[in-house]
Amino acid sequence: MSDTLSKMAACSIEDVLAKAEQDEAEKLKSITVQKELDLEFDIGNLVAYDKNRIDIRQFREQKKDDFLRSLARDNTQLLINEIWKHPTERVEEVIVVKLPEPTTALPREKPPPKPRPPTKWEEFAKLKGIQKKKKTNLVWDDVAKEWKRRWGYKRVNDGTKEWLIEVPETADPNEDQFAKRNKAKKEKVAKNELHRLRNIARAQKIKVPGVGLTPTAQQSKTDLVRAVNVAKVSTASAGKFQDRLPKEKAPRNTGKKRKFQPVIGNFSNEKQRQLDLLKVMDSKKPRLDVNKAVNKQMREDDREESAAKFRKGAKKGRKGGNFSGKGKGGGGKRKGKGRAGGKGQGPPGGKKGAGKLGKR
Repeated sequence: MSDTLSKMAACSIEDVLAKAEQDEAEKLKSITVQKELDLEFDIGNLVAYDKNRIDIRQFREQKKDDFLRSLARDNTQLLINEIWKHPTERVEEVIVVKLPEPTTALPREKPPPKPRPPTKWEEFAKLKGIQKKKKTNLVWDDVAKEWKRRWGYKRVNDGTKEWLIEVPETADPNEDQFAKRNKAKKEKVAKNELHRLRNIARAQKIKVPGVGLTPTAQQSKTDLVRAVNVAKVSTASAGKFQDRLPKEKAPRNTGKKRKFQPVIGNFSNEKQRQLDLLKVMDSKKPRLDVNKAVNKQMREDDREESAAKFRKGAKKGRKGGNFSGKGKGGGGKRKGKGRAGGKGQGPPGGKKGAGKLGKR
């Protein structure tokens, strides 16, 4: 009995060790892969083309996932072997491969982007021959005794982090220097953003808008009036106490301010307004505004009267005729002007233009 158990234990151990060796061999496969037909490579695009036929019997006998995984592993190994045949170089303690130009033309969804147009500073630097010098990102800080960034967060010589600011002799001693520093920083950020937007507008050939009321070569009357109105409302009281010039007209298109009832005042008026509102809400019949109804009816009457006059005038015009001229009509002689052959002059439709009928 003991011999049987020992043999079973020995077999199980051997199976486990064999399976472990097999798994280790699967992980550490050889870098040499044998194929009937060599693969075609496009190293510039990191692409490999496998034209070998797939063994259908092997594909059906094995699991599909295992077969496809093994095929992908072999082709990837061949691609990596082909990549390392090209020249290499060391860049920042890392070995890289110089890839050749791609041979397969891949289609693009969108056209290639156009080169970015130079900014105003880049044009000036090119004109003056100013070369851009590459600077390191880290700078030694003598105060903190450590390396810090040259720009951005936690940069060296960051003036916005000082807890003590010396007040200049010419400055107001009661002025808040910290608020002044924050304001100057915000203005600088806004200025940089304005320059960035101007560069974008100039690159897209868009008219660059001015800041505020910029002077132009020839200012019209409208521009001058607008500038005066803006200057008036730029006071602390928004132009409420600004005096007007003699014969000065009120500004147009300035909008109407909403007027609110006083919070504290005559409570009887407020009570009456609330009662009127409740009366309107409680009444089943719609509220009738007599003045508005009378004005509407008067407008409708005037409109109908004018329409009737227009139709009457049109009928008279058709009866008098719209043609004039001399000549013999029909079978008898006609003298005078007009379609009916009568004498007289005047506008079509008039009494004189009708004339008398000629003899036949």
